Amino acid sequence: MSAIKQRRERERAQRHQLIITAARELAETEGWDAVTTRRLAERVEYSQPVLYSHFSGKDAIVRAVALDGFDELAAHLRRARPANPEPQQALHAVCRAYLDFAAERPALYQAMFVMPTDVKFAHAETPPQLRACFNEFVSCFRPDNARRELFAEVTWSALHGIATLSASGRIPPDTQEERLDFLINQLTDTPS
Repeated sequence: MSAIKQRRERERAQRHQLIITAARELAETEGWDAVTTRRLAERVEYSQPVLYSHFSGKDAIVRAVALDGFDELAAHLRRARPANPEPQQALHAVCRAYLDFAAERPALYQAMFVMPTDVKFAHAETPPQLRACFNEFVSCFRPDNARRELFAEVTWSALHGIATLSASGRIPPDTQEERLDFLINQLTDTPS
């Protein structure tokens, strides 16, 4: 590959990431309704046709933001899980990290889990970033637990419910730790 072609590909990748970052920032400050191709074009100082050369529209941008979010979430969960912990400790650390991630990055969390995208969960086409997140939950359960993937799925589902209800103010924040402890105790005390 020629040096010129490599430079063009590098510049294209940088533009692509710049658009994703700008969409995220705009969503975090003004909400997803504010994220339009016109606003993004202004923000990144490229024309709308340049944006469309990277993304077919807002749905594709949301998908790209979501995939970036899953990359971040997987790394966040991985860092949270202590080395060689007891399953209950590992699960608590990963669950706490998940809830913190959702609370600290509400617009990103919306792109990942609330807004419509074509990102498939529990499917042959599930992106590797999403599988990496799921595997962090699976790794919190003992390897001899034949249903550890089911336990991980139920854990993630419960955490999503807690995160969503907390973000909307429908459940009180002062009992968050009690909810988390209850969930973890139920899952770690359940026979495999």
